[in-house]
Formats: sequence, C-alpha cells, structure tokens
Amino acid sequence: MAGEAQLMPARELQQERIMRVFRLGVPVLFGLLAFAARSASAQSAPSNGLVTLQSHHTVLETIDRFEAAVRGRGWTIFTVIDHAAAAKAVGLTLRPRSVIVFGQPERGTDAMRSNPTLAIDLPMKALIWQDDEDKVWLTYNSADYIVTDIYPRHGLSIPPAARDGMNQVFREFARQATD
Repeated sequence: MAGEAQLMPARELQQERIMRVFRLGVPVLFGLLAFAARSASAQSAPSNGLVTLQSHHTVLETIDRFEAAVRGRGWTIFTVIDHAAAAKAVGLTLRPRSVIVFGQPERGTDAMRSNPTLAIDLPMKALIWQDDEDKVWLTYNSADYIVTDIYPRHGLSIPPAARDGMNQVFREFARQATD
C-alpha cells in the first residue's frame, strides 16, 4: 500500500495531538518562567521581604566587606556557604552565590531557648550573588519582614524601636559592603 494515506484511529490521533502540544508547549512555558525569574531576580521586591542592592565590588570583595562590617559591630560570622563551589564539586556550574550566616548569639539564644523553632530562621543570612550580566548583588531579609513574618510565626514579637535599630544596622552593613 505504498503511497496510500494511513488513517489513525480517533483515540491515537487525539493522543498524538496532545503529545505535540506537550512537546511544543512545555519548553515555551519553561522559557517564559525562566525569563520572568531572571527579570524579577535583579530587583528589590519589598512585598517579598527581600532587599537587593547592587554592589560596586566583586563577589569576593563584597563578601569580605560585608563580613568586616558585621564583625566591626561585634557580631558573629557563623559560616559562609558557597553554592557555586558545591555545584562544582558535583560537576555542575553555577554563577557565584554565597550565603553569609551571621548574628548575635547574646541576643538570639534566649529567644531560641524559649522558641526552639526560631532556630530554623536564625541566624540571619545575606546572599552575595552575580547575575548573567556579571553584576554583583547583595540580598537580605528586611527588618520589617523579620518583625512581621519571621518572629510572629514562632509566636514572638519585636518592639518597634528594635525594628528601627535592625533596619539601621542592616542598611549600614549593606552600605559598607556595596559602596
């Protein structure tokens, strides 16, 4: 029967159409999601509690400057997590992304003693990262987010004066790291 058209049963034809839409639609959907994520990632979005500032320094310089600012106030640097190094260790690539874990044990310990689940959110963290255009960014949770979202989910509250103090300290850490 060379040259004759083969007729597909209706069910197979429907499955073939679904698969064609799936094969074409899924890559387009993922491409749109990736574009939206990249566009949103380089901006500060106050509604999500993140503050993102562009640094005028390299990733390593920004990390060093942030650590110096934190230590200069007598705070503790607990660790730095280098996500790009972790990716490289398993044969993957990732642009620089390092999380600095920092805090004040003399302030956080009592709160964690009475509310153990607070330890999942503390100590505080700052992310130093590089985007696809080689711009370097510093991202951290705003004091407002910590006060209105993090502490309340553990049954805790922070007085307004403490929030103002946190905002001031975080802004100073960020300024020293990025300017």
